Parts: sequence; structure tokens; C-alpha cells
Amino acid sequence: MSKPLVIVESPAKAKTLSKFLGSDYDVRASVGHVSDLPSKGLNIDVNNGFKPTYELTERGKTVVKDLKSALKDASELYLATDEDREGEAISWHLLEYLKPKVPVKRMVFHEITKAAVDHAVNNPRGIDYGMVDAAETRRLLDRLYGYEVSPVLWRRVNRGLSAGRVQSPTVRLVVERERERIAFVSADYWDIDAITATDPSFDSKLVGVAGSKVASGKDFNDNGEVITPKSGNTPVQLTEGRARGLAEGLEGKQFTVRSVEEKPYRSSPKAPFMTSTLQQEGGRKLRLSSSQVMRVAQGLYERGFITYMRTDDVILSEEAMTATRDAVTSEYGAKYLNAAPKQYKKKTQGQDAHEAIRPTTPYRSPNSVSTELNSQELALYRLIWQRTLASQMADAAGVTVSIRLIAESLDRTSGELVECEFAASGTTITFPGYRAVYVASSEETGEDAADKEALLPPLSAGDMVPIASIAPNGHTTSAPSRFTEASLVKRLEELRIGRPSTWASIIQTVQDRGYVWKKGQALVPTWTAFAVIRLLEEHFEALVDYEFTASTEHDLDAIAAGTRQKDQWLQRFYWGDQGDASVPPITAEAGDGDDALLGLKRLVEENLDEIDAAEINMN
Repeated sequence: MSKPLVIVESPAKAKTLSKFLGSDYDVRASVGHVSDLPSKGLNIDVNNGFKPTYELTERGKTVVKDLKSALKDASELYLATDEDREGEAISWHLLEYLKPKVPVKRMVFHEITKAAVDHAVNNPRGIDYGMVDAAETRRLLDRLYGYEVSPVLWRRVNRGLSAGRVQSPTVRLVVERERERIAFVSADYWDIDAITATDPSFDSKLVGVAGSKVASGKDFNDNGEVITPKSGNTPVQLTEGRARGLAEGLEGKQFTVRSVEEKPYRSSPKAPFMTSTLQQEGGRKLRLSSSQVMRVAQGLYERGFITYMRTDDVILSEEAMTATRDAVTSEYGAKYLNAAPKQYKKKTQGQDAHEAIRPTTPYRSPNSVSTELNSQELALYRLIWQRTLASQMADAAGVTVSIRLIAESLDRTSGELVECEFAASGTTITFPGYRAVYVASSEETGEDAADKEALLPPLSAGDMVPIASIAPNGHTTSAPSRFTEASLVKRLEELRIGRPSTWASIIQTVQDRGYVWKKGQALVPTWTAFAVIRLLEEHFEALVDYEFTASTEHDLDAIAAGTRQKDQWLQRFYWGDQGDASVPPITAEAGDGDDALLGLKRLVEENLDEIDAAEINMN
């Protein structure tokens, strides 16, 4: 008896889907793309509408043969690849090679649960050819870019190098950060710490001398100079001698409370995870690389533990919202639940309309699935579960107390008594709210309230405060930190370069190809990276311009939406402005620069002879 054939992308996903569909369906895996452009040669007819030549991969040949055999006995065909551009392209290629004679339906879902699968079966759609065009445009664009620009690097820098539309700007970010570090001039500055003899004791830091602000690290520029603020009151850079002299003059003295200021403290939870924030927090909290985060998340999705892990969105469906709020109430109690459901808005517009990354329904606590997952899987699942629950929990509340203390000391530089002002602050959390389950890393929030949480004794203006110890401390300003994978993902997101689904592979690629290496968690560029980026900046600036790269992503979105045409866009990108006013500019947001108007082909041809290999490779 014939039955529907369902094709998904991975064997793990096929196995999970089979559990819900049962024996009435034949579920097979395509194992990703079955066809691609041949590895050698351009294989794009640039003079005939940019028609590509595809071929089956070695694995694809076997897969297609097996699927054709299965299709002979099928009553209908369900294409159930992922609901994104690449998934749509895979379904389209399968359709092209299988040439089915039975009814074809496109089945999509963002979580592999009984309810989601049943809904997908009952609500199929057709192939979205706008998404297919966008996926194909991206593939052809990347082949054109690499095919034309990489040989320039072979001839002028070194054999075996490659350039890429997203890869090259990514390397440029790492190189630019290293340039900033090389150019950085450090500065020395001193301050004084005073620990009180109160109960509880607290630490205070010197912030003012004789009415002038004492310079801290943030008051210096990259040239090691103190920055003069708009007010015109330049902070004082304390030397070691002056700091030690002031500290000696403060020994044995009690400080006077100048002021006590109390402010209510309130902190709100972060949105549920999307791809970029999951990669960032997975790196910071679990010390996983971006590619490790995505690999583990892929496995959790395919086995039915979490929703689709490639998403630009942070919304929760109505079903998920109910499940989340029920879980908060059952796990932590009603007082921890936010009064009303909270929906979050994403910062940038993306290509897909998926939910946030969350546990699948019905929700299962990390403890209840601990025996089914390995340590990495469980850690990432717990992170996703905690973040999802926290998003619907009440704000954390408390009180932040700021205290200013003063005392006089003999200033050796002037021989006069001067007033020294010290500052201390602490936050007392009176209701943890969402913090009972999840606290975002300091890199994501800008500051981590948990680090600042401290109990200060009750004090009033005019009170005398005994001091247990006085210690002058020397500091040196630090160069900008190198990118980590997490901070690089954050920067790529801010600049809208590439897509969340590609960042992990791009960061891995620039390491594999010798442009970047890891020193601990830090990403360090090689000298090859410096040479390549210098060449591209001086001769192909448009191709590594961040706004140009981001606008290209915008145009791919427009192609997916049907508001731009694939062939026209590729024509403009490759051949440039040929006087055809009917062809829209390449960069819909930024407009065309002079280089972009030339087109990739002419840009390469006109610049090649101008490149001095010896000069480019000078360290």
C-alpha cells in the first residue's frame, strides 16, 4: 500500500519526525544539499542571465537514487526541509532532480512536536520561489566574489588564499581591532582604596582631590592622554608619589559622610534567545565556540528538545507563552510571574519569521531530561530553558545606595591640606524576580548587577566612619580587547554583516584558512590577514565596506520578498552600471558608491595592475 514520502534534511530529524508520523509515512533524509555548483570553475553563465550549472554531489547521487526509488511507491511527496532560504533551496533542488509525478506539498514547522507536526501536515504550502531566488542569488554572489577576487590574492599575496563577501569584512574587523591595539599608548595612573572598619565593612575609592575629579581608566584616550570633558574640568592624573603622600596623610583618620543617596533599583529580563544571542551567551557562559553552540543546538532541535535554532526573532507563540508562564508559576511561584505576558521586539529586521529559540512544548525542565542529554547538550538546554522562563518573570527590585566620604590630607605637591573625596556604592536586592533563574552576562548587559550587589551599613550625612586600611594602587590603561567569538558575533550583528545562521561557519572558516588564530578565547589576526585586508582596502574598498556588505543582505531580503529581481541584481553587481536606468542600484539602503558602479568584473580588471605585491606584503 502506497504512503506519503516525507523528506527532511538530517537523519536525526527524520528519526524524531518518524516517532510522530508513525508507520503511515515513509520519512527519509536528504542529508543537506544534494547538489551544488561544481568546485572547480565559475559555472555561471554571466552572459546569459547568470544561469548556473549545478551537479549532484557524490553523496547527493546516492541520496537522489534512493529517493527516486522510494518515490515510485509513494502516494504523495512532502518536502519538509527547514523553513529558511537554504531549506527552501534544498526542497527546490529535490523537486528538480526527483521530478515527482505524485502531488507535492511543502511542509514546514519550527519545532518537532506532535502538535506542530500535525499542524504542518494539515497546512502545507507550495515552494516559496522568492526564498529560492534569494538563496540562489547568495550562492552565485559568493561564487562570483570568490572567483574574481581570490586569484588577485594568489598573485599579489600568497597562493591558496580566498576572499569572501562576509569572510573578508569579518577578517577586516579582527585586523582593525589589532591595529587599534598596536597604535594604543598606555598611561599610568594611581588612586587610593579605603576599607572601612564598620559592620559590615565596605570598600571606597578616591574620586576627588581638592575639588577636582581623579582620573580613572575611562578618562584616557588611546594616545594615553587625559580627555577634557565638555565641562572643561580636566580630571587629575595622580602620580605614584602624590598618591602615596595623600595615603600617608589619611592614615589613622576617620572619614566624614558627606552624602548618602538611595535610589530604587530595578532590572528587567532579557528577551528569549535568537541565534546571535544564543551564540554569544553560549560562548560567555559555557565557553563554547559559535560552531559548537550551533552544532549542539542543531542536535537538540532535531531530537525535539528545542525550537528551530536559526532565527532572527524573539517572539513567543501563544502556546509557548502559556507554557512559559505556567512553568514559572509551577517552578518559582506566582509572585515571580510578570503581571502580563511580555513580548519583545528584535533590534533589526531579518529574513525569517520564526519564533525565539525555546524548549519545545510541553516544557520539560532540565532535571527531567538530564538522562537523555550529554553534558554539553544539557548545559545548553538549561541555558535556553532558563532564559525562556526568565523572559516572563517579574523585574528584580532593590535599593542602590551611593555614599560619599571626605577627609583631609597633606598634599606633598602643594604643601597644603586638601580635601579627599571617596565614593562607595552597593545594591541590595530585595526581590530577585527573574534573577532567581537567570542573570545575563556582563558583556550583554553592559554591567552585571550581581557583581555590584553589596550591603552597606546604615549611615547619614555627618557620621564619622572609622577606616581599617588605606592602600594606594597603581593602574595602567589597557588597549581595546581583542575580539572573542562572542564579541565578534555581537559586532557582526550590530553592523548587519551576514546572517546569524552563517556566523559560526564564517568564524570557523577564517581560522581554518589561516587568517585568524585563537589565543585562549581571543581572536588574533595573522600577518597574512594584515596583507590581505590592506590590499582589499586600498584597491577594492567597496568589497570590504561594512555598509555595502550589510546593504547586500538587505537586497537579498528584497529578492526573497519579490521586490527585487535576481537577474537584474546580479547584472548590476557583476557588470556594474551600463547606463540602464531600469536596473535599481545594488545597495538599496546605502546607494551606489563609485566603486560599486564599476561592477565586480571591471573593478578587478582595472585594479590588478596597480597592486604592488612587495608593498602590500611589507610588515
